[in-house]
Amino acid sequence: MPKIEESIDVNVPVREAYDQWTQFEQFPQFMDGVERVEQLDDRRLHWVASIGGQHKEWDAEITEQTPDQRVAWTATTGARNAGSVDFHRVDEHQTRVTLTMDVEPEGAVESVGSALGVPDRTVKGDLDRFKKFIESRGQAEGAWRGEIRQDDVTG
Repeated sequence: MPKIEESIDVNVPVREAYDQWTQFEQFPQFMDGVERVEQLDDRRLHWVASIGGQHKEWDAEITEQTPDQRVAWTATTGARNAGSVDFHRVDEHQTRVTLTMDVEPEGAVESVGSALGVPDRTVKGDLDRFKKFIESRGQAEGAWRGEIRQDDVTG
Protein backbone atom coordinates (compact mmCIF):
# COMPACT_ATOMS: atom_id res chain seq x y z
CA MET A 1 0.00 0.00 0.00
CA PRO A 2 1.35 3.46 -0.86
CA LYS A 3 2.21 5.58 2.19
CA ILE A 4 1.29 9.24 2.45
CA GLU A 5 2.69 11.56 5.12
CA GLU A 6 2.06 15.28 5.39
CA SER A 7 2.43 17.78 8.24
CA ILE A 8 1.22 21.30 8.88
CA ASP A 9 1.66 23.76 11.73
CA VAL A 10 -1.58 25.30 12.97
CA ASN A 11 -1.71 28.42 15.11
CA VAL A 12 -3.80 27.03 17.94
CA PRO A 13 -2.82 25.14 21.12
CA VAL A 14 -2.53 21.36 20.82
CA ARG A 15 -5.74 20.79 22.79
CA GLU A 16 -7.76 22.91 20.33
CA ALA A 17 -6.32 21.16 17.27
CA TYR A 18 -6.89 17.70 18.75
CA ASP A 19 -10.40 18.49 20.04
CA GLN A 20 -11.48 19.78 16.62
CA TRP A 21 -10.06 16.71 14.87
CA THR A 22 -12.21 14.47 17.09
CA GLN A 23 -15.32 16.11 15.58
CA PHE A 24 -15.34 13.60 12.73
CA GLU A 25 -18.77 14.61 11.41
CA GLN A 26 -17.32 18.04 10.54
CA PHE A 27 -14.66 16.54 8.21
CA PRO A 28 -16.67 17.40 5.05
CA GLN A 29 -16.06 21.08 5.87
CA PHE A 30 -12.35 20.72 5.11
CA MET A 31 -11.74 17.32 3.45
CA ASP A 32 -11.97 17.24 -0.33
CA GLY A 33 -14.47 14.70 -1.66
CA VAL A 34 -15.80 13.71 1.78
CA GLU A 35 -19.58 14.06 1.66
CA ARG A 36 -20.47 12.66 5.08
CA VAL A 37 -18.94 11.01 8.13
CA GLU A 38 -21.25 9.37 10.64
CA GLN A 39 -19.92 8.52 14.06
CA LEU A 40 -21.66 5.23 14.85
CA ASP A 41 -20.19 4.92 18.37
CA ASP A 42 -16.96 5.83 20.18
CA ARG A 43 -14.90 3.59 17.88
CA ARG A 44 -16.72 3.25 14.55
CA LEU A 45 -17.20 5.70 11.68
CA HIS A 46 -19.10 5.40 8.39
CA TRP A 47 -17.65 7.43 5.51
CA VAL A 48 -19.30 8.57 2.27
CA ALA A 49 -17.07 10.23 -0.33
CA SER A 50 -16.50 10.87 -4.00
CA ILE A 51 -13.03 9.66 -5.00
CA GLY A 52 -11.89 10.04 -8.57
CA GLY A 53 -15.49 10.78 -9.51
CA GLN A 54 -16.70 7.49 -7.99
CA HIS A 55 -19.09 7.15 -5.06
CA LYS A 56 -17.42 5.28 -2.18
CA GLU A 57 -18.64 4.17 1.23
CA TRP A 58 -16.66 2.41 3.92
CA ASP A 59 -16.47 1.84 7.64
CA ALA A 60 -13.46 2.53 9.81
CA GLU A 61 -12.56 1.67 13.36
CA ILE A 62 -10.54 3.89 15.65
CA THR A 63 -7.76 1.66 16.95
CA GLU A 64 -6.02 4.20 19.15
CA GLN A 65 -7.01 7.57 20.54
CA THR A 66 -4.95 9.46 23.11
CA PRO A 67 -6.07 13.00 23.98
CA ASP A 68 -3.81 15.74 22.61
CA GLN A 69 -1.50 13.15 21.00
CA ARG A 70 -2.95 10.73 18.45
CA VAL A 71 -5.93 9.27 16.61
CA ALA A 72 -5.33 6.08 14.58
CA TRP A 73 -7.76 4.06 12.47
CA THR A 74 -8.14 1.20 10.05
CA ALA A 75 -10.86 0.54 7.48
CA THR A 76 -13.09 -2.44 8.26
CA THR A 77 -15.00 -2.38 4.95
CA GLY A 78 -14.29 -0.99 1.48
CA ALA A 79 -10.83 -0.18 0.15
CA ARG A 80 -7.98 -1.04 2.47
CA ASN A 81 -6.66 2.00 4.31
CA ALA A 82 -5.23 2.83 7.70
CA GLY A 83 -3.48 5.76 9.27
CA SER A 84 -2.94 8.12 12.12
CA VAL A 85 -2.99 11.79 12.98
CA ASP A 86 -0.39 12.93 15.49
CA PHE A 87 -0.44 16.22 17.37
CA HIS A 88 2.84 17.74 18.57
CA ARG A 89 3.09 20.87 20.69
CA VAL A 90 5.42 23.33 18.93
CA ASP A 91 4.85 26.00 21.56
CA GLU A 92 1.99 27.29 23.70
CA HIS A 93 0.04 28.55 20.69
CA GLN A 94 1.15 26.30 17.83
CA THR A 95 0.67 22.61 17.00
CA ARG A 96 2.20 20.40 14.33
CA VAL A 97 -0.43 18.05 12.86
CA THR A 98 1.02 15.04 11.03
CA LEU A 99 -1.26 12.81 8.98
CA THR A 100 0.09 9.42 7.90
CA MET A 101 -1.97 7.08 5.71
CA ASP A 102 -1.59 3.79 3.92
CA VAL A 103 -4.11 3.55 1.09
CA GLU A 104 -4.75 0.70 -1.34
CA PRO A 105 -5.96 2.13 -4.68
CA GLU A 106 -9.01 0.38 -6.18
CA GLY A 107 -9.21 0.06 -9.94
CA ALA A 108 -7.38 1.70 -12.81
CA VAL A 109 -8.45 5.30 -12.13
CA GLU A 110 -7.25 5.25 -8.53
CA SER A 111 -4.03 3.43 -9.48
CA VAL A 112 -3.19 6.07 -12.09
CA GLY A 113 -4.13 8.85 -9.66
CA SER A 114 -1.90 7.31 -7.01
CA ALA A 115 1.00 7.06 -9.45
CA LEU A 116 0.53 10.76 -10.30
CA GLY A 117 0.57 11.78 -6.62
CA VAL A 118 -3.09 12.76 -6.38
CA PRO A 119 -3.60 11.30 -2.86
CA ASP A 120 -0.57 13.21 -1.53
CA ARG A 121 -1.89 16.50 -2.93
CA THR A 122 -5.36 15.77 -1.57
CA VAL A 123 -4.01 15.16 1.94
CA LYS A 124 -1.90 18.33 1.77
CA GLY A 125 -4.96 20.31 0.66
CA ASP A 126 -7.07 18.78 3.44
CA LEU A 127 -4.49 19.82 6.03
CA ASP A 128 -4.31 23.34 4.56
CA ARG A 129 -8.11 23.58 4.81
CA PHE A 130 -8.04 22.18 8.38
CA LYS A 131 -5.55 24.93 9.30
CA LYS A 132 -7.86 27.63 7.93
CA PHE A 133 -10.89 25.94 9.52
CA ILE A 134 -9.50 25.76 13.07
CA GLU A 135 -7.62 29.07 12.97
CA SER A 136 -10.71 30.95 11.77
CA ARG A 137 -12.63 29.65 14.79
CA GLY A 138 -9.90 29.96 17.39
CA GLN A 139 -11.42 27.12 19.35
CA ALA A 140 -12.76 23.65 18.73
CA GLU A 141 -16.46 23.14 18.10
CA GLY A 142 -16.56 20.19 20.47
CA ALA A 143 -14.33 17.53 21.93
CA TRP A 144 -14.16 13.92 22.90
CA ARG A 145 -11.56 13.46 25.60
CA GLY A 146 -11.92 9.69 25.92
CA GLU A 147 -9.16 7.22 25.21
CA ILE A 148 -9.07 4.13 23.00
CA ARG A 149 -6.39 1.46 23.31
CA GLN A 150 -6.91 -1.74 21.31
CA ASP A 151 -10.18 -3.17 22.68
CA ASP A 152 -10.52 -0.75 25.61
CA VAL A 153 -12.53 2.49 25.48
CA THR A 154 -12.48 4.90 28.43
CA GLY A 155 -14.11 8.24 28.54
